[in-house]
Formats: sequence, structure tokens, C-alpha cells
Amino acid sequence: MQVYLDHAATTPLDPRARKAMEPYLRSEYGNPSSLHRWGRRARMAIDAARETLAAALNADPAEICFVSSGTESCNFAIIGCALKAPPNRRHILVSAVEHHCVLHAAEWLIPFGYEVEHIPVDCYGQVDPDAVRARIRDDTWLVSVMHANNEIGTIQPVEAIATICKERGVWFHVDAVQTFGLLPLDVQAIGCDLLSVSAHKIYGPKGVGALYVRAMTPLQPLMVGGGQERDRRAGTENVAGIVGFAEAVRVAEAMRNAEAERLTALRDQFIRAVLETIPDTTLTGHPTERLPGNAHFRFIGVPSDSLLIALDRAGIGASSGAACSAGSLEPSHVLLALGWNETAAQEGVRFTLGRSTTWEQLAYTVEVLQREVARIRAHKPQRAGAVS
Repeated sequence: MQVYLDHAATTPLDPRARKAMEPYLRSEYGNPSSLHRWGRRARMAIDAARETLAAALNADPAEICFVSSGTESCNFAIIGCALKAPPNRRHILVSAVEHHCVLHAAEWLIPFGYEVEHIPVDCYGQVDPDAVRARIRDDTWLVSVMHANNEIGTIQPVEAIATICKERGVWFHVDAVQTFGLLPLDVQAIGCDLLSVSAHKIYGPKGVGALYVRAMTPLQPLMVGGGQERDRRAGTENVAGIVGFAEAVRVAEAMRNAEAERLTALRDQFIRAVLETIPDTTLTGHPTERLPGNAHFRFIGVPSDSLLIALDRAGIGASSGAACSAGSLEPSHVLLALGWNETAAQEGVRFTLGRSTTWEQLAYTVEVLQREVARIRAHKPQRAGAVS
């Protein structure tokens, strides 16, 4: 049996998105900046896609900027907004559990005179809005907190944080790459100024993402040389990718509530089965305020790389964390932020469910986990200590 449980890393391209893209990979090849009919048709396709994303986010189409990925979207938000900060407003707050595309973008600014401070999280990986309030200073310019964590699935109180930022006159960015298409995402209800999304996390094509930019939010373009995307991002647009993204959004929005309910039920059944049948195993992240398809465990005494190899041999695809850094031998920065020691932080495994996931697949996964966890523990001295 082949079981793909790494949907937080990427998802298969939905056939409807692929079908929508096909004309723009064959006959509709015009440059959207051209004045002739081929160019006009390409421009109309992008405009329609922009309206689709805007409607899904409850935004104005003019506030949607298409980019190449979620990573670029987050980089654009953090660096682009920071570069507009006056000299006396160069303090930036980011949560300690952000994706590296946010953390590293913020750190990139430090040599240029910016101060970056990490907002701590609790044992579930959740940010306390009061911790944000306590750290905002007169020189704070930007706060970035993700909507939900890509590793452990914990959902953040972004609405409360946005309210605090607005009260203090601070810009607020939300990385919503993991929640778009799974949870309701209304930029007016959230109150954020910048919000990042990606196509390939919602069964769209790779190579396309978007950044929501609230009107009047300061943003320095990082790509120059053309007037595309309202002078915010130069370069010929990925028309086929943008069209596929929009179709993936339409499909995801139509099935969002029903699919979230189905995934939540499967996830909870899977979590119960793992915890009840595999000793010395703990669930990571918030027990209820978590992504519908996310189940993250620590199998005490079992290095995640050894277990992932064993799962792969059995036809099961899982992960130790963020796909962008899963090949690293370093312990997860997210798990370290929870207060775990380095040994514990190298024993976390993430399972993320998707549209094709069935209970039959999950039951098989539980059986394999029972066998492989016991085998690895039997051949390796157990390492004690859940947290230090």
C-alpha cells in the first residue's frame, strides 16, 4: 500500500486546475503586457484569477499581488515592508515558530540596522497575544505571526494579535500558507495588513503564490525592471500557474467546510489509535486548536530519521518537519521553541492528511508504526527526557 501523509509539504495537482492551465501552456501563450489580442487574453485570465483570490480572502482585487511561491510572498512582506521603515522604527517582532522563510528574511535585515526579536510560545506552540503586546515598543514597525504552524499544526490567535498591532500603529503580516483552503480566511475579519498564500499547498501548481497587501501598506518592490503587478513585482507573470492557482482556490473553497470536517474526524481517530497502541508516545501541538489534517508525535527514544526511512520502506510518506529543511540534521527550531531539548527535538514526526486519505491507509500506518517503533527501540538504547 502506498500512503502519502505529507500534504503539508505539497499536494498533488487537482485535475481541474490542470485542465484550466492547459490552454495557457499551448495556444494561449501571449505576454500579459502586450497590447495585441494574445496579450489581452492573457491579461484577462490574470485579472479573473485575481478576482477569484480576492473573493476568497474578502479583499479588493487590487490588493492581490501574484508571486512565485509562499517563500517569496513572505520574503516580500517582511523585507519589502521593513525597507519602508523610518530610521527610528526598525524593531521587528516574529514568533519563534515561524517558517524559515520568515525567520531568515527578518534575520537578513539585521546587518542593515534592524533589530529582530522572537516572540515566545507556550508548550503547545501558541503565541499569547499579551506577549506580543508586552514586546511592542515605540520603535516597532512590523509583527509577523503565522496563522497555523506548518510542523505541529497549532493555530494562532491572529485576530487578537492584529487588534493589538492596530492599536499600537504597527504593521501585521500573517503567513497563511498552511491554512488557505482549509480554514476560513477573511483578511477583514483578521485585520492583517499583509498575508501570504501558496498554490501548491491547496492542490494547485508549484511556482506560484500570492501576497495580500492592504491598501496604503508600505511595501518596497524587491523585483524591479517592469511595471507588472501594479509596479510591485517586475517580471512576466506565470499565466498558466496563476490560472491553475485560481481554479484550485475555487475547488478548495467549494469543499472547504466538508473536507475540514472529514479530515478532523480522521485525524482525531488516527491520533487516538497511535496514542493508545504505541507506548511512550506524545502528541505535539495544541490538542484542539490545530490544523484539520495535522498529527505530530514524539516517539520517545526513536530518532525521526530512522523512523521515516522505515516508513518509506513500508510505502508511507511522512516528514520530520518543514519540507524546505527536512533534509537538515539540525533539530527542529519549532520543537526547541516549545522547550524541548535537542534529543527530543530530533524525535518528532509529522503526518499530514489530505483529500485522498482514508481510514484504511491510516490503520495501515498505525500497524507499521507499532512494528517499526518497537523494532527501533529494541535495537537502540532509549534516550530519556521529554523536555529540558
